[in-house]
Amino acid sequence: MKLRDSPAAKIGASIAIATGLYGVSFGALSVASGMSFWQTMALSLLLFSGGSQFAFIGVIAGGGSGLAAMSASALLGIRNGVYGMQLNALLRPSGWRRFAAAHVTIDESTATATGQSEPDEQKRGFWVAGLGIFLFWNIMTAVGAFVGDALGDPKQWGLDGAAVAAFLGLLWPRIKGFQPAAIAVVCAVVTLLAVPFVPAGVPILVAALVAGLIGWFRPGHGAGHDGDGMEPDIEPYRHDAGTHPAHDSRRGDGVGEGAGG
Repeated sequence: MKLRDSPAAKIGASIAIATGLYGVSFGALSVASGMSFWQTMALSLLLFSGGSQFAFIGVIAGGGSGLAAMSASALLGIRNGVYGMQLNALLRPSGWRRFAAAHVTIDESTATATGQSEPDEQKRGFWVAGLGIFLFWNIMTAVGAFVGDALGDPKQWGLDGAAVAAFLGLLWPRIKGFQPAAIAVVCAVVTLLAVPFVPAGVPILVAALVAGLIGWFRPGHGAGHDGDGMEPDIEPYRHDAGTHPAHDSRRGDGVGEGAGG
């Protein structure tokens, strides 16, 4: 099958365009947070994980240190490592492709690949989504950074808190149900209590530690509960009156959990 005729490739391409366009907001917010154009581009080129990138600039915007920003970013990047182990068994890349695959293993490429049943389609979906997003994300990051740089001092426009607000926007859709909401409230309180006593950027790490402890000791930990936060944020396949293949990113099918911008 030619790439242009591949259903998985078409899905991957559409996701790549939609997700890549969001990079303009990261570029603008990064510059507004105090990062230079080239620092912003380095984050998108080398880190390439939307959630981790927004976490990084969020800490920087709040006055945190580089170490605190990197720690917060790394915490959110853990699940990409989990995706990598799953996709390594699924796609079995070799040579230089292994390194390239590791770099473009994100929510969208993982979800696109694991939504396919045929091995060839899994590979097509993964590479088209992963490489496509990498290309468009970086192009739009450059556009956003250029625009943000042209605006000058972010405080003049009231944009100094925009990066934190953007990260909250990424987090909010994941707070579903009583337990996640309760944990979020507890962590928010812990963050506020820690602010006067620790350096800027550290309160979010303290809150992350508290959330981890709650997750570890909560009833049913390790019992295979769904919704553990390690599934991709997107579902490129939705069941619609039987016209599209059903895809549930939380199913345990042996090939992965079946993701940020």
